Amino acid sequence: MTRLLTKSRLREEILRLMDRKHHWAWPFLADGTVTVDQLKRHFQQEYSVYVRDFPVFLARIHGQNPPAPVRRMLADNIYEEDTGGLSLGKSHPELFLTMMAGLGWPARDFENVHLLPASKRYRAWLDTVSNRRDWVVGSAALTIFVEGSVKDRAEIADPSKPKTAEEIEAIVQSHPLRKYHGLTPDAMDLIRAHQLVEAGHRHDAYAMVLNYATTRPQQQAVLGALKKGLALWQAYRDAVAKACGVPKPTR
Repeated sequence: MTRLLTKSRLREEILRLMDRKHHWAWPFLADGTVTVDQLKRHFQQEYSVYVRDFPVFLARIHGQNPPAPVRRMLADNIYEEDTGGLSLGKSHPELFLTMMAGLGWPARDFENVHLLPASKRYRAWLDTVSNRRDWVVGSAALTIFVEGSVKDRAEIADPSKPKTAEEIEAIVQSHPLRKYHGLTPDAMDLIRAHQLVEAGHRHDAYAMVLNYATTRPQQQAVLGALKKGLALWQAYRDAVAKACGVPKPTR
């Protein structure tokens, strides 16, 4: 019989998966190599696959009536994503479209986007996992995997502290969209909102899962879901990179 993992062991297994949430095309998207026109395909897929509906995914998990501390953490996340009530007073999808408008693309360019086959598969997984009967699995998928990154291990080891206004503006000024594509700072409130609410956010995500995945089947389901999500995400990012015309480096 497979034994129950300790919290520290389960966290380590999750972090090993998150260590792999990195994609070869990211440097090309962030160093000015890719033109702003190429980036449009990337942003259209991102918006339609998960940015627009991320609050809905979270609300599905909240609606499964998890324990009160979890509902509170999810409610805060939904409130911020859907209203910006903890930061700048506008929803994150709205701020995303404002940033896109700053690059010259009106909101209508993000309606009825044709999803790539790999994008459809990743989106289907997001819909399925957020509707899982066991909220712990959905929470792991959305708050750990989707909102997390390869930087999770460092963040868990040394949590970031709230940033000052000056620090946030420095991040805005050095952002690739500002640095290489001329995006004006007044269109970058999405970046500011993320910086305003990120402190401690990763710890909340991990706490939701580690404190309530209390059976071995739950732990296996969490790890299985994250493994599947990682594979689908990698395929999705491969497809988007190809659609943007980013050549995959040869080894």
